Amino acid sequence: MQTELRAISTLPAWLPEAVRLYLDHTEEGLSLRALARREGCHASTVMRHVRRCESRRDDPLVDEALAALGRAQGRGHSPATKDSPDMTAPIRPEPSLSAMLDEATIAREARRILRRLAEPQSVLAIAPDMEKAAVLRSLPDGSTARMAVVERSVAQAFALKDWIACRKPGRIATYEITAAGRSALKRLIEAEDATRHGMAEAATPFAGQHRDWAEREIRDEDGPRRVRYNAAESPVAVLGRRRDKDGKPFLSAELVEAAERLREDFELAQMGPRVAQNWDRFLTGADRGSFRPESGGAEGPRQARERVASALRDLGPGLGDMVLRCCCFLEGLEAAERRMGWSARSGKIVLRIALQRLRRHYDETYGRSRPLIG
Repeated sequence: MQTELRAISTLPAWLPEAVRLYLDHTEEGLSLRALARREGCHASTVMRHVRRCESRRDDPLVDEALAALGRAQGRGHSPATKDSPDMTAPIRPEPSLSAMLDEATIAREARRILRRLAEPQSVLAIAPDMEKAAVLRSLPDGSTARMAVVERSVAQAFALKDWIACRKPGRIATYEITAAGRSALKRLIEAEDATRHGMAEAATPFAGQHRDWAEREIRDEDGPRRVRYNAAESPVAVLGRRRDKDGKPFLSAELVEAAERLREDFELAQMGPRVAQNWDRFLTGADRGSFRPESGGAEGPRQARERVASALRDLGPGLGDMVLRCCCFLEGLEAAERRMGWSARSGKIVLRIALQRLRRHYDETYGRSRPLIG
């Protein structure tokens, strides 16, 4: 028990769990079964983590970081230094990761460095005799520009977290941002923005990494306004994953497909110089009869505009408003309920009824085969 407590207390809190298990096994000598009992998992799970960390020691930054953390635990018999004489001094003293870094420092540096690495043709370069790593970017004229520098210990932490990966080992090793690094960058930016503006997304930072926020200008009875929406996912797709009390999807696949058909036509119809159009006019009595492009309508593919106008006229006010806001403008259900003056949690019921009517409109007008684009 004392050995396990000492292993936990000497490791920094930001270390990934797999790295922590690897160090406890290799440096502290804890068996895989003992670690499995401590973590409440199977021994094979611990073994997979340990083997993966061992295979990553070919990465120079990962190997340096694990060696430094091993010395911090008081043993220092890492594979990188086991063959070195005891009296040989290191060429460059390696700082202790646990003493220099904390969660706030790593997050601050990640927002700065990962943002640069996410740019095209950018890599992080480091050599054994360099105290700091440099972010380099290849320019169109063939030259290379240094975009940022970062402490070696911070780069080691990025490698341990699998935010960067070695793509070209050698005298000067180069690293690229990984998919996990891009997700972490989005998560950190979302958390920072939510903290600055006091938004609700601060409570769900991991969900923020899958969002792609954008803004669109729409016009209604109150005049033009800008709407912030998640371009990566629509409210209909979110409802399509929910299930009712019987375990059935709240929206069937046919209803989700109908919503995507309307959104596709809506996006096609907005191609052209005027992107922000007043689509609410299709829901008013004056424009429900016919659609005349020469009367100031939207520019773009005429067939897509006519399909959207026909669908909205068929749905009429109320149902048409709901699909327009949720399927086309990608407004959330709560925002749509407030704009329409409805009670809370009524929007999803109205949206399902509207999509059922929209599905019938498509079946009666075009049949099961959707019209071809163009």
